[in-house]
Formats: sequence, structure tokens, C-alpha cells
Amino acid sequence: MNTANASAPATDPAVRDYIGADAWSLTGVITRLRRVLRSSVRQEFPWESLPMAQVEVLQRLADEPGMGVSDLADRQRLATNTVSSLVQQMVTSGLVERTPRPGDRRAVILNLTQNGTEILAAWQAANDRRLRQALERLPEAYRNVIENAVPALAALAALLEAEDQTRNRDQARQSGTRP
Repeated sequence: MNTANASAPATDPAVRDYIGADAWSLTGVITRLRRVLRSSVRQEFPWESLPMAQVEVLQRLADEPGMGVSDLADRQRLATNTVSSLVQQMVTSGLVERTPRPGDRRAVILNLTQNGTEILAAWQAANDRRLRQALERLPEAYRNVIENAVPALAALAALLEAEDQTRNRDQARQSGTRP
């Protein structure tokens, strides 16, 4: 990595040139889209009732029920103590339940409660509605491009995620710790 540009402001043209205009544009657009979508969904689904970190945990547990705190932390790319605190808040709020792992009562597994499932469904419906409304106002050609790009973006995310997991396992092996 070119360390001369490593500490440069993100808007510095040298940084954009270094990482590549396409990568820079993609990162910027994805960040902006996530931010504006979250902001507009708040109009229908108040932010205070479900912070984005909790939405992401609910989504993960809906997709992969029964995982433990450390697995959840690994999947979310967060520190275990951060996820543990987040899960405690969600247990207190009645969104997530912790139950002893069969065969190892010291460990727990996490699942959505009925309330957590309903709140996630309401949030997803608000998010889907907002995105659908915006997409309907775009020209058909843009909608088609976006629709066709989704599989490629999903593949890119999966590739980066797999590389990250491999790197974490390799680092853990080198240091003698658990990945």
C-alpha cells in the first residue's frame, strides 16, 4: 500500500486515483444509498425503535437461527463484547432470546422472539416499500440495470466475505487463537 496516501483525506484525488475510480464510485454510491434509504425509512419506522445495528442482528438471526454470540460477532464483523452488549439490549427489549446450547449449558444459542420476528418484518416491509417507490420513479433502463447488477453485487460481497474469513482464520492460526 502506498503509505503516502494512506492518511490523506478520503476526498483527496490522489486517494481516489490510488484505489481506482470505479471502486471509489461503487463504495460511495453504496454508502450513500444505505444512508439515504435508512433515513427515509425512519419516516415510516422510527429510528429510535430499532437502531440499524439491531436490524442487522435481527436479519442475521432470521437467516441463521441458533448461532452463538461469537459466531454472530464473526458474521457481523464486530467484537464479541460489542455483540454481547447488543444482544443483551435486544433480550431486554424482547427481540431475541438466549437458550442454553444442547450438550453445553455454558454456551447459549440466539433466536428471534415472536416480537423480534414481527418487528423485523415491519422494518423490512417499510424498507421494501420505500425502495420500490423510488425504483418505480426511475426510467425502466435504470431499473433493469439495477436488477441485473444485484447478482454480481451479491457475488462480490460473498467473495470479499470469504476472503475476510480466510484471512481471519490464517491470522488466528499464526497467533494460536480461535478464528
